[in-house]
Amino acid sequence: MALPPLEGIVYGPVRSRRFGASLGINLLPPGRKVCNMDCAYCQYGWSRGIARYRGQGGGWPSAAAVVTAVAARIEEAAEQNELIDRLTIAGHGEPTLHPEFEAIVAGLRALRDRLAPRMPIAVLSNSTTVLWPDVHRALTLLDERHMKLDAGDPVTFARLNGGRTSIRHVIDGLHTLSPITVQAMFVRDRNRAIDNSTAAAVDHWLWALETARAERVHVYTIDRRPALGSLAPVPESRLREIAGHVRRMGIPAEVFAARRRSGGRAAPASGEVDGAGQ
Repeated sequence: MALPPLEGIVYGPVRSRRFGASLGINLLPPGRKVCNMDCAYCQYGWSRGIARYRGQGGGWPSAAAVVTAVAARIEEAAEQNELIDRLTIAGHGEPTLHPEFEAIVAGLRALRDRLAPRMPIAVLSNSTTVLWPDVHRALTLLDERHMKLDAGDPVTFARLNGGRTSIRHVIDGLHTLSPITVQAMFVRDRNRAIDNSTAAAVDHWLWALETARAERVHVYTIDRRPALGSLAPVPESRLREIAGHVRRMGIPAEVFAARRRSGGRAAPASGEVDGAGQ
């Protein structure tokens, strides 16, 4: 069963090896997934039949409501001596689809500068909206940009990510946004319909990384129930091989492989998508 969408604006802090103690910021309408992609591995299930476009439907939190909620949580953490390492804009869909995304980023920056000047602000994005002028301006204001890029060829991109844009559009957008950290999910379908870990798929992806001017790369695999039930994680040995190819290009790469809990159940990967989109 897919995870239920979040109901509030602020969640966490989520603790992971990638982001430390990260306070999540959800910009999506409560209880409703909004995404312009349809990734087979999404822990929130398929996007079909759910609002997929910017501004479609109601329920978007206002920029003022987002800033107010984050301010209250930061102040609460300070009163309780609770550690927060960073603010991470993520949630249960694509955050840059928010019609006031640029205003929200500006408000969060001003809030951070006032309450916690050393705290970085990060975003987790599917990379499809980078060339939208207001989104691009907002992304350049953030301290960390963790951008999705799982494929370098159109067939793999369509099968795995189900987006309505082209992979070239995504790559061209990322090229304008340097520096970025690329987060890449590698999966295999037991029915052999999807596999972006093959030699050919990885070769296309490596070209895309170079073209997009990735500064760092996070390589990982599924560790929660995906939308497509036949998907399987890629073995750690293969993830390390892929990361090795990236490093030979001169790009730092880290591997976050699925672990196992006692009793044989899957454990959260050290740095895999923890909480909502982190």
